[in-house]
Amino acid sequence: MPDYLETSTGRRIAYHRNAGEGPGVVFLGGFKSDMKGTKAIHLEAWAKAQGRAFLRFDYSGHGQSSGLFTDGAISDWAQDARDAIEGLTEGPQVLVGSSMGGWISLLMAKRIPERIAGLVTIAAAPDFTEDSMWAGFSETQKQELAAGQVALPSDYGDPYIITKRLIEDGRDNLVLRTPLRLPFPVRFLQGTADADVDMAVALRLLAHAEGHDMRLALLKGGDHRFSDGPALSMIEGALSDVLTAI
Repeated sequence: MPDYLETSTGRRIAYHRNAGEGPGVVFLGGFKSDMKGTKAIHLEAWAKAQGRAFLRFDYSGHGQSSGLFTDGAISDWAQDARDAIEGLTEGPQVLVGSSMGGWISLLMAKRIPERIAGLVTIAAAPDFTEDSMWAGFSETQKQELAAGQVALPSDYGDPYIITKRLIEDGRDNLVLRTPLRLPFPVRFLQGTADADVDMAVALRLLAHAEGHDMRLALLKGGDHRFSDGPALSMIEGALSDVLTAI
């Protein structure tokens, strides 16, 4: 059973936390995913074997946390992440952000830079509500959205219900239009066969961000889940690399 963090916004955030040495590792999951995914569980076991502190949690409207998914937006989930980092960890942390979690981790780097020691992103999807969703909508879908919401097919189960608020709120949290300083070790990971986040996004992020120790690694044939053996080993290696470089 998870523990719960009662946040200042009145949300109840489910989490699992392991004690250990710092800098700790915080896993930030993706859009409509939860903290029970393969990557989160694998990294928790890795951190435990290393004796390193580790935190995984569910954003509001995800997994075992309070709220409805369709009520949430990037601002809410970023605030959840900030509350979890500030309320459940001590000192600077290494963030591991998967897909939307990559975007959230970049927002954390802008908003609480003193709490970020390093960063690993996995198929990071910064600004996806604007550059992927909105840019890809047909005129009919845009009209549906203007009325409140639109349903998008998903390879992961039920259709995604995309709300007008999600798109509009996303525009208040874009990170690829303004300076993005990442003054700590950063490793971006990306699969070449990712059908959800194109390699062009990873290249754009690498080109846009500013930092003294930043690398992009591509996994040939890697998909968006990035959860098979070679992908998990690559995440371990990147995390070890960041922790060594701190």
